[in-house]
Amino acid sequence: MQRAVTDFGADHPFRKISGKLEEHYGVSIPHETARCITEGHGRALLDNTVLETDWPSVAGEECVLVETDGGMVPIVQINPESADKRKGKTLEWKELKLCIARGLNYVTPVYSGTFSGDACEAGKHLFHCAHQAGLGKSTEVHAVGDGAKWIANQVEEQFGFQGSYLIDFYHLSEYLGDAAKSCSTEPKSWLKAQQAALKNNRSAQVLGVLLPYMESPELPDEKAPVRKAYRYLRNRLDQVDYRRAIEKERPIGSGEVESAHRYVVQERLKKAGAWWSPENVDPMLALRITRINGHWEAYWNQILTKEAAA
Repeated sequence: MQRAVTDFGADHPFRKISGKLEEHYGVSIPHETARCITEGHGRALLDNTVLETDWPSVAGEECVLVETDGGMVPIVQINPESADKRKGKTLEWKELKLCIARGLNYVTPVYSGTFSGDACEAGKHLFHCAHQAGLGKSTEVHAVGDGAKWIANQVEEQFGFQGSYLIDFYHLSEYLGDAAKSCSTEPKSWLKAQQAALKNNRSAQVLGVLLPYMESPELPDEKAPVRKAYRYLRNRLDQVDYRRAIEKERPIGSGEVESAHRYVVQERLKKAGAWWSPENVDPMLALRITRINGHWEAYWNQILTKEAAA
C-alpha cells in the first residue's frame, strides 16, 4: 500500500490521493498520512543517493552531452514565532537546478538535480549524470546552457580540458532579436543575417554590426537592447563555437533540459496553488528523478528484500 500511495503522491496533489486509493484499491487514508508516506520515501531515496565523484578508468563514449538549468519553484516559509500562522507565512520563488546527460548516440538522458545545494553541488550532480551516461577518460563533454556564469564555471571545474561550453544559440538570438528593431528597418532579415554569421563563427562581425547602434550610457539596460546584446556576446566570445558543433552534429541549444523542467519538476512541484516547504522539495525531486531514471522498481524490490530478511 505504501508503494501505491507513493506512486500517486509523486504525481498528484496529496489531497487527491485518498480518492484515487478508493477508486483503485477500495481504501481511503487522510491526505496528511499520504503526504508523510510519500515524502518519507523521498527522503529515504535522498539519503541513499551516492553521487559518482571519480573519473572512470575506461575510455567511455566518444562524446557526452550535458546540460543544466535553473528553474523556479514556489516555496512557503513559516515563522514559528508567529501567533497567526496565516500571517506568519512568507511566499517566494527559489531556484531548483536540474541536470541531464546522455551519450550523443543515445536518445534517453540521465537526470539529477538539487534544490538545497549551491552551484558547486549542482556541478557534482552534473558530473554524476555524465558518469552514468558514459563519461570516460577519453570522452569529450559537450555542454550547452544559458549565460549563467555558474554553469560555465561548473563545466570547467568538473570536466576540465575534456569539457567545452556553448552558449544556447536561441538564448543569444533572443538578445539579438530585441536589438534588431534598433539596428534595421527589416529586423527579421537582420536577425537571420546575424544568426548565419554566428553559425559561421563570425562573432566579431556581429559585434561590429551592433556597435554603431549602441545606446547612450545614460539609458538603463531595459531601454538599451543593443548595448545588452553587445555586452552579452562580447563577454562570451569563447563560448560561441557554433560552427564546430554544427560540423560535428552536436546540439547548439539547451532545449532538452528546459523541456525536462516541465515534465520532471513542474508537473508535480508547480501545480496550481501548490507551495512547498524548503525541506520537502529535494525529497519530491528524488522521487521524480528515481522514477524517470528507471530505478523505481529496484527501490521497491530493495524494500521488500529488507522486509523479508527481517
